[in-house]
Amino acid sequence: MRKHSYRSAIFIGLCIYWLIPQAFIIAQTDHGNYPQIGQYETNKSGIFSSIFKNFQERTVPRLVFDNSARIESLIQDGKLRLTLADALALALENNLDIAVQRYIPEFSQTDLLRSQAGQSPRGFTGGTTPGGLTAGALGAGITGSSAGSGVGSAGGITGGGGAVQVGASGNFDPTLSVNFSFDRVTSPLNTSVVSGIDNVLGQTSAFTASYAQLFSSGTSYSLTLNGQQQSSNQQYLIFNPASVTRFALGVNQPLLNGLGRLYNERYIIVARNNTKVAEDVFRLQLITTVVAVENAYWDLAALQESVRVAKQALTVSEQLYQDNKARLEVGIMSPLDVTSAESEVASRERDLTMATTNLEFQEATLKNMLVKKVGPELDAARIIIADAMPQPAAADIPELQMALANAMESRPELRQADINLKNQDVSDRFTEEALKPSLSVFGFYAGSGLQGTNATSDSGMADSFGQAFNASYPEYSGGFSLNVSLRNRTAQADNLRSQLEKNQLLISRQKSRNTIALEVRKAIIGLVQGKAQVESAHKAASLAREMWEGEKDKLAEGASTSYQVILRERDLITAEQAEVAAMSTYSKAMVEMDRSRGITLDRNGIEYGDALSGKVSKTPVTPFSVGGSKEAK
Repeated sequence: MRKHSYRSAIFIGLCIYWLIPQAFIIAQTDHGNYPQIGQYETNKSGIFSSIFKNFQERTVPRLVFDNSARIESLIQDGKLRLTLADALALALENNLDIAVQRYIPEFSQTDLLRSQAGQSPRGFTGGTTPGGLTAGALGAGITGSSAGSGVGSAGGITGGGGAVQVGASGNFDPTLSVNFSFDRVTSPLNTSVVSGIDNVLGQTSAFTASYAQLFSSGTSYSLTLNGQQQSSNQQYLIFNPASVTRFALGVNQPLLNGLGRLYNERYIIVARNNTKVAEDVFRLQLITTVVAVENAYWDLAALQESVRVAKQALTVSEQLYQDNKARLEVGIMSPLDVTSAESEVASRERDLTMATTNLEFQEATLKNMLVKKVGPELDAARIIIADAMPQPAAADIPELQMALANAMESRPELRQADINLKNQDVSDRFTEEALKPSLSVFGFYAGSGLQGTNATSDSGMADSFGQAFNASYPEYSGGFSLNVSLRNRTAQADNLRSQLEKNQLLISRQKSRNTIALEVRKAIIGLVQGKAQVESAHKAASLAREMWEGEKDKLAEGASTSYQVILRERDLITAEQAEVAAMSTYSKAMVEMDRSRGITLDRNGIEYGDALSGKVSKTPVTPFSVGGSKEAK
């Protein structure tokens, strides 16, 4: 008996050894291309690492909040000399808003991996799964329950058939289940006719292994192995101990609802579409950050010009004050004129203080956009703007229809809307299929075995499984299953809801088109107005300077007063500040023109791959840098 126990244990071990690889060989999961999550590997090594890697955690790299080396190379002698191209490169490497959204494409890859197991994607910001695809609660997947387990009637005291039903089973990820149990029971009996004794002592060692798999066509199958080693003190058993085994295979195929790739791969289709949505979500954040950095750069350039103008105004006021004092000493000017000049000096000092502090705050704002953290060296460094604000040119203003065509083709929001409509179309088709009744055909085969020890036999579990596999005691069955919802209100409601949601998305897309077209028109108008303002401001500043210089000459000749010079000086300062503001507005109008057309990244030579990795291999080339072009490539 001990010999047969060893043989049985060895045979069961071989069965498990055969079943386990099937989960990896026949698996339906499409390994596909996961460019982001594919880089994450387990930190285990050894002979069993490759076998059990699917059950080990993949390690995500530790976050590092150190700034890129580029920032250190740009700081020299306590100054940060910054071109717009340098600012954009630093933002691509360090900006935290970009870093946060950099996980969105990775989320979409995990959703694709999850959907290829047959489960509903979890979604992410900007990428959702249409509600009509979920047959039940949110988070449900595509799965079924297997049938045909147990050892049947083998080893009992009666035999016969009965009703059989084999339902859908398994998932896209194959499932292997193994169970082993030992049971020892003593039972009192109310008769001794069957067993020959009035109490029964039985021992049973039971083993069950099952494998289930679902395919994209809707076909599913389950494979089950059962074995029991039974011993008892009953007197009339043929085998004692007895080895009872069963091998069963069940197959189910839907014919209406549940048939085909659309029904079973709907989550995969949506998750694959959402990987493109994720790219556009990240691209939209990238554009938003680039626009913010450009605007902050030009704001800082304008503030530096404002400081220059304020310093110049203070110098001029101080010179007038000193000249008036000298004239007072020689008796050709009244004390009131000196007081007026001194008051003007105080006003100009106030303006310089305001301009300087505004500049310092804008420097801090721009630094915060370009680095992960601001260290003492960077905090103390003063930013030197290397690119001058652009001067207006006729070529800066695009033709309206061409600009609209560029926007409709390039704006990420419209691409997202198109993909969302594709996902909703999948929901429409799925809910339409779900209106059909559930009709499936199935087949079932099982083989049973019974061996053991008696006066003429000395066999065991291996011989019993041999009978099961050799069809010594076969069972064949087949049939169909029909499930009809007589009123079908749930399916009708889901289908109607899906169609209504599609109409809603169509309206939203058209609204987005209208909004984008309006933004393009507004951006063109902003460029036209900005060009006119800059040209007017240049002329006004030039004339104000001429008037101020003329008034000074008149004062020197005694034909004017100090107060008139102060008034002309104020006019000059106002004109120069307006000139700076007009140039800043025009610079940001050009930034908005690129954004509205969806060409911000192309115009600045920004590579999507560099932005996604956070490692700039090719420095951006802006339209305002040396070698840049004001025309989109």
